[in-house]
Amino acid sequence: VQLQASGGGLVQAGGSLRLSCAASGLTFITYTLGWFRQAPGKEREFVAAISWSGGGTTYADSVKGRFTASRDNAKNTVYLQMHNLKPDDTAVYYCAAGYQWVRQRVPAGYDYWGQGTQVTVSS
Repeated sequence: VQLQASGGGLVQAGGSLRLSCAASGLTFITYTLGWFRQAPGKEREFVAAISWSGGGTTYADSVKGRFTASRDNAKNTVYLQMHNLKPDDTAVYYCAAGYQWVRQRVPAGYDYWGQGTQVTVSS
């Protein structure tokens, strides 16, 4: 199984980025997909998750209203659209795939992880 995250970069506060995560080696449509982030010196934290159909989404309070998760099951790809970025959003962003929806907010709820993509927001 491989999850390949991309789309990170350097952006000014208030800007936007769209992260992508392409998956292979798994039956993509059966998996919950999640986004987590980890800033230097901090624990990995939940950002967003989307159910297998895309009909269910959930977000961390810190990103609600600014970030949107979506998925294209035909392309085995999940996205995280990020608007109104803030310096506190600076982190390495990871995508993850998990078989169950019920533990979507904790890292232990996921079976596979991508390598991460760096997002840096300047003030």
